[in-house]
Amino acid sequence: MTRKLGPALGSIRVGIGGWTYEPWRGVFYPKGLKQADELAFASSNLTSIEINATHYRLQSPASFRKWAAAVPDGFIFSVKGPRLVTQQKVLAETGAFISRFFDSGVLELGDKLGPVLWQFPPFKRFDQADFGKFLEHLPRELDGRKLNHVVEARHDSFRDAAFIKLLRSFGVTAAFAESEDYPAIADPTGDVVYARLQKGNDALPAAYAPAQLDKWADRARVWAEGGAPNDLPLVEAGQKPEARPRDVFVYFIHEGKLRAPAAAMALIERLGKS
Repeated sequence: MTRKLGPALGSIRVGIGGWTYEPWRGVFYPKGLKQADELAFASSNLTSIEINATHYRLQSPASFRKWAAAVPDGFIFSVKGPRLVTQQKVLAETGAFISRFFDSGVLELGDKLGPVLWQFPPFKRFDQADFGKFLEHLPRELDGRKLNHVVEARHDSFRDAAFIKLLRSFGVTAAFAESEDYPAIADPTGDVVYARLQKGNDALPAAYAPAQLDKWADRARVWAEGGAPNDLPLVEAGQKPEARPRDVFVYFIHEGKLRAPAAAMALIERLGKS
C-alpha cells in the first residue's frame, strides 16, 4: 500500500536498496522462491525499491521493461545514477555521460520511475561553480516526463548554505543520510524528500526499536505535509523551508541489511494505521 495522507498531501513510499541479496532467502523471501520471482515478492510487500545496479553499469531497455512489468501498479522505483558520473574529477564535463545514462532505457520504467539518486563519494568536496555545472546537465524532463533528481553528498564540505541554495535554485533534493559516517542534511530543497536510513541493527527483529520506527513514521508524515522534522539537522537552520506537500521516499539500507525488509514493512504498517 502507498501511504496517501490526503488530497493535497504527498505520498510516502518505503523500501530497500536492491532486491537480490542471498541472506534474504529464507528470511525475507520464502524458502524455495525462485530468484526470478524475488522482485515480484518484494514489491508486493514494499512500496518502493532503490535500483543499485545502474550505479555500476548501464542497463538495457529490456531490463527496465522487465523490472517495470514485475511490480504492481502504484509501485515506484528510484534509480541510482552511474558512478562514472559522480566520481568524475570535473563534474562540469559529465554532460555526455549523463545523456548516455538516460538514453540507456531508464524511461522504460514508465510510470514506475521515481527519483534519480546521484550519490557522491566521500572524497568528493563541494565546489560551488563545478557543482552548479553538474546540476545544469541534469534534465528536468524527458519525453514530457518530469524528473526528480536527488543528491547524496558524503563529504562534510557540503554542509554549506551555498549548497542548499544551489539545490533549491535547480529544484533538486538533498538526500538525508542517517549515518555514522556521512553528513546529515535534512533541508527540504526539491519536490520530493529522500531518506536513506543506515543505522539499522540486524540483532533486532525489524532493525530498529519500535519507538525508533514510530519516530520515523512521524518524520515521514511531517515531510509529506510539507514541513521539516524539528529533530533533524538543517544546514540553513534559520531558513524556514517552503511549506508544500512533498512525496517522500524512505529506504532502509544499513550495512548488514538482513532485517532491512522487516524494517520497511514495519514502517509501512505504522503509516497505514494513522
